Amino acid sequence: MAAKASRVAFGETLLELGARDERIVTLDADLSKSTMTAKFAKTYPARAFNLGIAESNMIGIGAGLALTGRIPFVCSFACFVVGRFETIRISVAYTNANVKIVGTHSGIAIGEDGYSQMGIEDIACIRALPNIPVIQPADELETKQVIAYAVEHAGPLYLRLTRQSLDPVCPADYRFQLGRWLVLRPGHDVTLLGTGGPLSNCLEAAKLLEADGISAEVINAACIKPLDEELLLGSAGKTGHVVTVEDHAIHGGLGGAVAETLSEVMPIEVRRLGVQGFGESGDPKGLYAKHGLDPAGIATSVRKFLNR
Repeated sequence: MAAKASRVAFGETLLELGARDERIVTLDADLSKSTMTAKFAKTYPARAFNLGIAESNMIGIGAGLALTGRIPFVCSFACFVVGRFETIRISVAYTNANVKIVGTHSGIAIGEDGYSQMGIEDIACIRALPNIPVIQPADELETKQVIAYAVEHAGPLYLRLTRQSLDPVCPADYRFQLGRWLVLRPGHDVTLLGTGGPLSNCLEAAKLLEADGISAEVINAACIKPLDEELLLGSAGKTGHVVTVEDHAIHGGLGGAVAETLSEVMPIEVRRLGVQGFGESGDPKGLYAKHGLDPAGIATSVRKFLNR
């Protein structure tokens, strides 16, 4: 498979699933070309709703459709859809409505559009709510499986998707399971937990570290809520050092969830790598490098962490 943005894989998969399941509907807030639901809307115009720039209304209508038996995919940029937190809190989480919230253009890797368009606090917001799992697929294969899972999952979900293309990392026989992570590369000196955009950079960093005699175990943490506690504890117990890597604010994301879990179970050192402060406009690779989320930056942080 070639590199593909998870938002593109989402749009393609939704079109396929929509042909088999008439309960699937899409809701957009004037961004269907960007969230990749435009083809679905053209193919199934009676099952697609463009609500204009009115995200709270979109979420509320989505909840209503869910409570009447539809399976609504409520889509916008991550920052705009999760920015309507109060509506998600009451209309989706509290009612346990079967709404699939899709946040595209997550993280600083959307690049030139700048901070106002970047979803970098979205995981922290949704993690705080009961009933809503948080999933961030790593590549095209995993995205397709996650969307198929979302249709079958009874209850709300938050899907975090990318604008940028993602290199394939999951093996061909991979099967997504909620609350299960995937070891992409075994190791014994440090656990590298990556999610979403920077995951391929974790694999590249592991190669750089191998040249220094450091063996890094790289894990795809697609499920940020619930965590795969069994794999987390097993890997952390083996390596004694955990580094989380995410295109999200340093507070409240995967790193926060991992640190909270480990603090209650075992005395393991955790280093969180993520976005410090606000995002800004710039080239995606340059922004990753500035925030230490590129292969060299990740490898440097691991070396410092291990005093090597």
